[in-house]
Amino acid sequence: MLDNIKRLMEKGNPVSILISNEKGTESPLLYCELVHKARYGESFIITSQGCSVCEYIFCNTENSPGNYYNSTGRYKSQEAASNAVSLLKRFEINGRSIRITPFKGDKREKFDILILYLKPVRAMRIIQAHAYLEGKPVEIKTGGIASICSDCTVNPLQGKLSLSPGCKGSRKHSKYGDDEVVVGIPFELAEDIDEALGKIPETLS
Repeated sequence: MLDNIKRLMEKGNPVSILISNEKGTESPLLYCELVHKARYGESFIITSQGCSVCEYIFCNTENSPGNYYNSTGRYKSQEAASNAVSLLKRFEINGRSIRITPFKGDKREKFDILILYLKPVRAMRIIQAHAYLEGKPVEIKTGGIASICSDCTVNPLQGKLSLSPGCKGSRKHSKYGDDEVVVGIPFELAEDIDEALGKIPETLS
């Protein structure tokens, strides 16, 4: 199942994200750390995690990270930081949990999103496969913050293919490669994208 998508990953597995009613735990680890650990075989079911920005993204708190972002020098002013935060995609877990597991390709596996860490040339093929279906380009919107939680989890939960260059926090704590970008694929697009990957021309052919 989804073998063409799986083959794009050079290291580890795609990561399956499922919003679930299972009993979860409060993890001290950051969401981006949990996702990266799942890439290499670990599994988690969480109701909360250790990143305050991600807690805001998942609506577990209404404490805006605007002051934090401004204090770190990421933005010219408080106004710029607040504007950046206001544009982040958020999703209310609402008492549910998030299941984070390595995706092995079993047909019985359920997921809402697949997260992949890809070299740009392979991320390009995902975009081309998406365009193959209707000729529509992928709209990439990212501010270089909240890349794993907002860009590549919440945005795909709204049915949109997403690509992010990453963010300072996720690269610092997860240590994925400088030569990798992150892609979030919603369930409803995964099968079509996988099929298209088998039909579009190879990059060097």
